[in-house]
Amino acid sequence: MTDEAKLRAQLVDAFKGAEYPVAGPMELVPALPDGPGTTFESGEFSMTVMELQAKTSGGDFPYDDVESLVDDLFAELRDRGMMNA
Repeated sequence: MTDEAKLRAQLVDAFKGAEYPVAGPMELVPALPDGPGTTFESGEFSMTVMELQAKTSGGDFPYDDVESLVDDLFAELRDRGMMNA
């Protein structure tokens, strides 16, 4: 089971250092703690940022803040059945 609060905190923490607004996913890479190898894990959910980009649309850019980005990623992970609550 995925702990959504834990996963959300990981995503926010990883992406919050970007200089918002961001126009595209490449603007997020410098903010990532482990660059493209950054991994998000909670329960049975485990995905690198590169897998996240490949398995979702990556977001609907531009984003003015980290919360909007994470909200969209969460919605898409749920819609695609990649996150079990």
